[in-house]
Amino acid sequence: MPVSLDGIRGILLDIEGTTTPIAFVHDVLFSYARQRVRDYLAKHFNEEAVRADIQLMQNEPDSEQFDVDDVDSIVAHVNRLIDLDRKSTGLKSLQGKIWHEGYSDGTLRAQVFADVAPAFARWRVAGLIVSIFSSGSVLAQQLLFAHTEAGDLTPFISHYFDTGVGKKGEAASYRRIAEEIGIEPGEVLFVSDVVSELAAAREAGMKTALSIRPGNQPQASPEQHPIIHSFDEISNS
Repeated sequence: MPVSLDGIRGILLDIEGTTTPIAFVHDVLFSYARQRVRDYLAKHFNEEAVRADIQLMQNEPDSEQFDVDDVDSIVAHVNRLIDLDRKSTGLKSLQGKIWHEGYSDGTLRAQVFADVAPAFARWRVAGLIVSIFSSGSVLAQQLLFAHTEAGDLTPFISHYFDTGVGKKGEAASYRRIAEEIGIEPGEVLFVSDVVSELAAAREAGMKTALSIRPGNQPQASPEQHPIIHSFDEISNS
């Protein structure tokens, strides 16, 4: 059953499993970062922004300790975080810098589902505000949508949010996002492949839709939210 846009002024989207196949994130992006992190650190080790990422990883509450002045130790820690799929702000920031080089030299080209670009175009014509909320850094989000196989999609996107605004499983994060966008939570439709994120958004007052795409992980109690398999199922009628 289509998800109605009646009363909706903004659409907030997750990336992984919603606009972009999970396999691209895990098999391509994570693999690229793992393969390139040592060379990247060797070239940029003393840059202030890179040192800040390393310190962020060291200072995270649940972080295993490592030697911030030893490249081998840092690489081992980065790989450990990737293996655990840890939502580490420092890791996500460092990965974004590594991916920037890959996108810039054409090595990386982001995948989005075939219905994404046409939906973005429809939503812009309808005057809807399209925003992104992902655990990946804002830089990584911008790079992904600027270098997709469907072209540069950034002109369709008004705002990007990462975990700097709060955790994706906390209602307060979604209230902050609505405030920054400048519309009421009840005027926002949040689409994600994770039920716990949708529950937090609904608690904040947002409308929700569960994205079920090829390769997505099964979710407990998916019937709690409207289900879509394509953005074509988000309707103006």
